[in-house]
Amino acid sequence: MNSSLDESRTRTEIIDSQLAHAGWSTNRRTLVEEFLLTASEHDGGFGGEQFADYVLLGSDGKPIAVVEAKRSSRDEIAGKRQAADYADAIKAKFGSDPFIFLTNGKEIQFWDRQRYAPRKVSGFYTRDDLERMRHQRQFAEPLGGVAINADIAGRDYQNEAIRRVTEGVDAAKRRFLLVMATGTGKTRTTIALVDTLLRAKRVQRVLFLADRRELVRQAMSEFKSH
Repeated sequence: MNSSLDESRTRTEIIDSQLAHAGWSTNRRTLVEEFLLTASEHDGGFGGEQFADYVLLGSDGKPIAVVEAKRSSRDEIAGKRQAADYADAIKAKFGSDPFIFLTNGKEIQFWDRQRYAPRKVSGFYTRDDLERMRHQRQFAEPLGGVAINADIAGRDYQNEAIRRVTEGVDAAKRRFLLVMATGTGKTRTTIALVDTLLRAKRVQRVLFLADRRELVRQAMSEFKSH
């Protein structure tokens, strides 16, 4: 790949195919290129017409995400302010805050402005991915008001571990590490945490990993029980 492609070639030679791989294309009517935004659609205005590089459409036909593209030689985060302006304009017109992708063809950053700072991702999300995240954004409940199921994890230290994680989730943190000794109920603590997150509509899918088949079988049995 030419390391100094201009923005137009970056889009046509790289980004278009990356979007198509995730199911976004003009043929499927899931994507609009050069989406027109006018000064009247944005409080404060742009001083004229502007065009977002790409706008991704949800199943309702309304924008669910905006993609800001830069040439391959530029940092993908350079478009952050411009993308935020486009997202503000879309929110003013359609009533919902779109997700944002920032890319230079080599790197992609995903930005959920309501919850997290931009972060690198391996590819563009699919429509199902974004609609699931939008659902969580709309219907998620504060975790502090959701009771922990004591029938799953009723020990004080288990509840403390779960509460520390849920407080972090409410504070928009993304990574947690719990260290517990053998026999203290790590799996039951995890199950109770998953149960709490599901009931609060904070997650819809969970991936549980273990490093040995026997541990996976044990965990599967406990998950099924609870």
